Formats: sequence, C-alpha cells, structure tokens
Amino acid sequence: MKVTVVRNVLDANDRIAEENRKLFDQHKIFVINLMSSPGAGKTSLVEQTIQALKDKYRIAVIEGDIQDTYDADRIAKLNIPVVQINTGGACHIDGNMIREALPAFDLSKTDLLIVENVGNLVCPAEFKIGENIKVMLLSTPEGADKPAKYPLMFQESSALLINKMDLLPYVNFDLEKARRDSSALNKNLKIFEVSCKTADGLDGWMAWLTQRIDEFKK
Repeated sequence: MKVTVVRNVLDANDRIAEENRKLFDQHKIFVINLMSSPGAGKTSLVEQTIQALKDKYRIAVIEGDIQDTYDADRIAKLNIPVVQINTGGACHIDGNMIREALPAFDLSKTDLLIVENVGNLVCPAEFKIGENIKVMLLSTPEGADKPAKYPLMFQESSALLINKMDLLPYVNFDLEKARRDSSALNKNLKIFEVSCKTADGLDGWMAWLTQRIDEFKK
C-alpha cells in the first residue's frame, strides 16, 4: 500500500510539473532546480549567478525553506523578484508549490527562474517542478561519500558544483573520488570545482549555464 501511495503522489506531482513546464515554455523561461544539503552554499551560488548574469537575463528566484525568510531577504537586496516558499516541515518543493508561487511574478518579464530547493539530499531529486535542469551543489566539508550514499541526486542532475574548494586544504575531502563516483552514476554530468566565497571556478559555470539558456531560447 505504501508503495502505491508514493507512486500516486509522484504521478500527481509529475502532471502538475508538466503543466508548469508548458507555462515556462510559453514564456521562454529557463528554470533551474538547485539542490544540496543544508549549508552547502546554494544561496551564495544564487547571489553569484545573479551578479554575473543580471545584465544579460531577467532573473527571478523562488526560495524554499522549512521556515523563515532569511535567504529570500538576501536575494531581495539584489533587486531581484523573489518569493519565499515555507514548506512547514516538508523536505522538498513540489510542482504544486511552484504553481502557487508563480502569480507573484511577471512571467512575460522573466528569462531565468532559479528555484533554491529545501536543503536535503533525498526528497528534492524525486519531485519534478517543471525545471529545465536540476543542479547539485556539494561542498567539500560534507565529504566525498555523498554520491555513493545519495545516488539519485547525482543521477538526476545536469551539473554538479563542488563548492568551498577554498577549504580543500583543511578538510578531509577526496576530490578524485567525488568526481569518479559522480561520473560513474551519470556519465553526462558536468562537474565544476568552485568557491562561491572567492569566485574561483565560477566562470566555467556561468559560461555553461549561459550556453544552455541561449540554446533553449533560440
């Protein structure tokens, strides 16, 4: 019975996510579903991405957290349209939450929508929201064992950013293992080694993302 219930929930979510996707396609909006564990640096990456691309694209952000508006307040300081979704205990954002948030935006004036999912390495990968790509953020203090422990996140993502590379000399993180195990799970996974604090490595991420957005909008 439990398996059937879970399947029904996911199927219902997929239908809503497809409706979201049709709406995004209608307005030519490229959507990123950004996932990671808590504290990996998602909001810092969103801030860096906005700063780098705001003159090229009209950007909007949806922030997902169990409670509080701390991350949304950070984004609002950049004069970017932002909506906070408080899940009230749910460990992920789903398609219906996105659908309910969209009326807050002028979709006709949006090129790029970044959805910062709830910090969690399990549930967010299972729930589609209508995104073009899922992006995974892994920070060096977390350890290199995460691809083996949470494979679905890496299998579902188009890109993996290994963040906090500036801390690599100070933490026990096997970079080659992380790259090897991630690539074994997803041979098409694009991997970037970055530091959102120092901005090292972010040029590659911005170039790759820009190419994906421009190809979509053709």
